Amino acid sequence: MTLDRKLFLVGYRGTGKTTVARELAELLGSDWVDADDQIELRGHRTIAEIFAEDGEQGFRDIEEEVVSSLAAGPNQVVALGGGAVLRESNRAAIAGHHVVWLVASPKVLAGRLTADETSASRRPSLTGAGLVEEIEQVLAVRTPIYQQCATMVVSTEGRSPREIAAEIHGMLAGN
Repeated sequence: MTLDRKLFLVGYRGTGKTTVARELAELLGSDWVDADDQIELRGHRTIAEIFAEDGEQGFRDIEEEVVSSLAAGPNQVVALGGGAVLRESNRAAIAGHHVVWLVASPKVLAGRLTADETSASRRPSLTGAGLVEEIEQVLAVRTPIYQQCATMVVSTEGRSPREIAAEIHGMLAGN
């Protein structure tokens, strides 16, 4: 099976977007890309440095350029940053493509983020609250937007990235 259009993975950080993108691309025989990596390449800095030097607005401007470029590019699996859906222009860019919303509970996400040594250094706190509280606050805003964008919803709790990718592959194949 080949992709008939792009496939975007959306969801809060820690849901496994990048790892699932890699696994899913392998199953599909497709390329994959992580939008956050592309933002860092385009911005010539880490995401944390972009936030520190240019603020969230500066980061979102670069992100918008990257999402637009990826949406116009070849069919592939794309792991978007958790907040990419906040801008209407990004939502418009991914509309009409496969958009898979990966979900997990705030407690599970907090555990994954705490275990990921690169998470804190690469991505700044968005609220200054404790981690579970931050996740809950951010999800309160983003959940309706993720729901609006998603063509598929897949839970990542208690499952391997390969199992999640296989479920998405099956959904795409109509199984």
